[in-house]
Amino acid sequence: MRIAFLTAPEGVEQIELTDPWQAAVDAGHEPVLVSTESGKIQAFNHLDKADTFPVQEVVGETSADSFGALVLPGGVANPDVLRTDEQAVAFVRDFFTQGRPVAAICHAPWTLVEADVVRGRVLTSWPSLRTDIRNAGGTWVDEQVTVCDHGNNKLVTSRKPDDLKAFCETFLDVFSREAA
Repeated sequence: MRIAFLTAPEGVEQIELTDPWQAAVDAGHEPVLVSTESGKIQAFNHLDKADTFPVQEVVGETSADSFGALVLPGGVANPDVLRTDEQAVAFVRDFFTQGRPVAAICHAPWTLVEADVVRGRVLTSWPSLRTDIRNAGGTWVDEQVTVCDHGNNKLVTSRKPDDLKAFCETFLDVFSREAA
């Protein structure tokens, strides 16, 4: 399965990109780095610059149709930038409209809030997003990983980097079942 990993040009939490990416590769999937600009993205270890990664496809030049699923890594700045980009928000919304599975960790649900796809959904995130999720009509829970099927797609969410092992195992299981 081709899996889109959507990030802003700067601000993604590196481990929330690299751990799920490697898990997807190890499971035989094809992860694809999608961003709002071509070139490279700058990852961070919390507030410190980390590695850069080459962008493979650009939002606006690709579509949800060419992917089986979507992963949204966190980092505070990453989803904050994505939610201000209309094409990125539309790209995310298309996965929900088309019934394709989505996985989001940490601050990434901010982009889901902006895409107006959390209403009636149960999800988790970094705790500071709880009010935003509730205000957008979602139900926030404090759990390591949550799978919600209250909609036409499956939504996998986790709270933080400490949840990455469970997050990766769960989204890979959900994505594989959805592809079957």
